[in-house]
Amino acid sequence: MTNGTNIQKIALFGYGYWGRNLARNLYELGVLEALVDPNPDARAEAKKKFDGLECYAEMDSIWENQEIAGVVLATPAVTHYSLALKALRSGKDVFVEKPLALTVREGEQLVAEAKKHQAILMVGHLLEYHPAVTEIEERMKSGEIGALRYIYSNRLNWGRLRKEENILWSFAPHDISVILRLVGQSPIRVRAMGGDWVTPGVHDVTVTHLEFPGGVRCHIFVSWLHPHKEQRLVVTGDRSVMVFEDSAQDPQRKLRKYAHRVEWVKRAPVAHKAPEELIELPPSEPLKLECQAFLDAIESREEPRTSGHRALEVLRVLEASQQSLSAGSTWIELDAGPEGTMKPFVHETAVIDEGVYLGEDTRVWHHVHVSSGSRVGPNCVLGQNVFVAQNVEIGKGVHIQNNVSVYAGVVLEDEVFVGPSAVFTNVKTPRSHVNRKEEFSETRVGTRATIGANATIVCGVSIGHHALVGAGAVVTHDVEAHRVVHGNPARNHGWACACGEVLTEELECSRCGEAYEHGQDGLERLR
Repeated sequence: MTNGTNIQKIALFGYGYWGRNLARNLYELGVLEALVDPNPDARAEAKKKFDGLECYAEMDSIWENQEIAGVVLATPAVTHYSLALKALRSGKDVFVEKPLALTVREGEQLVAEAKKHQAILMVGHLLEYHPAVTEIEERMKSGEIGALRYIYSNRLNWGRLRKEENILWSFAPHDISVILRLVGQSPIRVRAMGGDWVTPGVHDVTVTHLEFPGGVRCHIFVSWLHPHKEQRLVVTGDRSVMVFEDSAQDPQRKLRKYAHRVEWVKRAPVAHKAPEELIELPPSEPLKLECQAFLDAIESREEPRTSGHRALEVLRVLEASQQSLSAGSTWIELDAGPEGTMKPFVHETAVIDEGVYLGEDTRVWHHVHVSSGSRVGPNCVLGQNVFVAQNVEIGKGVHIQNNVSVYAGVVLEDEVFVGPSAVFTNVKTPRSHVNRKEEFSETRVGTRATIGANATIVCGVSIGHHALVGAGAVVTHDVEAHRVVHGNPARNHGWACACGEVLTEELECSRCGEAYEHGQDGLERLR
């Protein structure tokens, strides 16, 4: 956080519609040092409103001012690339309003330039700082929403037409950035359609469809020819639905939860509605939180939430959507490899040792370390601060949440889920002064098993396929297939369906209608 002894000095470029909001927040944070805008009326207004503010028509004086640590660009999108490049090469940290640039190639150059100069590059994807979005993200991580199924977003209004950029590039970046964060992956293909009625060639309305690995689908509907303002994001999981309605007049109704469910009765789906739950949000202005994040990044030198690298992923989706729009709404594959799948993504802060195999579609996030000789299958997600020791085997579709260490001797089979801060051990009687690397015991987690947050798995045990280990459990013995265990030490508490629902006493699933019977190695599905 900024403070009285270490206050950053920031220059703002652009005092238009959005620049005025940025100026107000930066001034209130005590960091707005200078404003650049070629419009003399804009400069006069700013100088009158913000006491002591230096205003310039040209930018040259900013590049040479060593006291100015960073610049904020609230200029037309067509200028973002050239101005951000100039700022980075002048030794400034940069906060540029969305989009990062107008082409992926330009975005890649800016990210590379920031890395070269060890500069902060942040992009104004404002919604990612909204308390409602962070609340949804936390509830997803906790499992409250369940398995993600579908997201849709409406961003609609009347007016503020543009001639230089269409509605896709003007409105949709907000929604794309949030969707990529919530899904935790980039889409494998996109498709966009729309109409250009006001200015030929500049779309006024678009609907964009995104398909992700694992079957998650999303759509984004944006328009500036809608009769009233509507900003709604709906996140649908198999346990509940979250609705974020930023345009709601009543602030208490901005974020709502519906624990609706589908129950299978005699192998037929029956929908059940739950009461609406209003979720209270802190009275924080997202733009001020975003500005503060830029200042924090300047001070800490740590990558911000909406870094240039993350914004580049948004830009890839935008460019592919525009390509689809221009090609008559055809499906566009993203980053297709030789077999039509996505290449692995490795965050720039991650460390991947030599001799590591990463499968296609795999995502490796902030500050992950994968040691030599390990194999990570396709379509995996390794969350922030995950450590993978040497020669560990991780199957396909495995999701490892934040702050998990997967030590030597651990084998994670296909589609295993490991919750945040879960612990694996590899020696039964460790001593700091005794080397027992030769005594590592194998721990095997079966296909589609789930391990809850903060659970501890003692080495040498096997967890059967589709087993469900509760949060905080300490597992000291083998767990049968489909078993539900929790507690310290973990004890049996029923059986779990392949879909994750706890079975009834009759071994039937109230969610998907599947039925089971006892077998030699746990449960088996009825034929």
